[in-house]
Amino acid sequence: MDESIKRVLLEQFASYLDGVEQDGLPAAPAVAEETDLFSVFVELSGLRNEIRTQSRLVKEALDQFRGVFDTLQSSHSSMAQELNRARTESRDQERALLKPLLLDLIDVRDRLAAGLKPVGLSRWYERWGFGAKRDAAEAWREGQRMTLRRLDRILADRRIVATGTVGRPFDPRLAIAVATVENPTFAEGIVVEELRPGFLWQEELLRPAEVVVAKRMVKRETPGNG
Repeated sequence: MDESIKRVLLEQFASYLDGVEQDGLPAAPAVAEETDLFSVFVELSGLRNEIRTQSRLVKEALDQFRGVFDTLQSSHSSMAQELNRARTESRDQERALLKPLLLDLIDVRDRLAAGLKPVGLSRWYERWGFGAKRDAAEAWREGQRMTLRRLDRILADRRIVATGTVGRPFDPRLAIAVATVENPTFAEGIVVEELRPGFLWQEELLRPAEVVVAKRMVKRETPGNG
């Protein structure tokens, strides 16, 4: 190729490169930057919508769980009330069935205790020389005492205890006053004697006591010497 032609071509190429540096390519990055920002906005919008959807799903799940929890709590309260009612009914039925039997046991105890009261025969036996009979009677009484102690243990196992009203103020919730007596040893209204003991069963009255209550001493005027 002719040297003059080469020179012309090189000059034209150099001029083209100079024009490219002055006019050309710097505008392209702006388009890319605008494209990147648009993509970011699209992604943020999608993420916001996804968060809204997830929040709605979480809220619905919480509402459903709250409804289930309220139902379970209501069921638990109903079951607890039903269980307490069943326990109360079972306890009442047990007491209704056992009460006549326990009263019969207490009646047997009364008879045993009455049989152990001293009757004043010991000196009579000694006076007439009935020592053997006295020993037999004492052995029989000891057997009764053992039976009475065993019966008291059975009652105690059932949480049945005597009211023990003697020496205490008369309480109509625990006893029935069948008589009154003037007694200088006791103040007015104090129980002097139990004719029939009363009993509590699990801290509730099983049988009231029949008692004698002290009354106010009446001053009697003595006739004057006239």
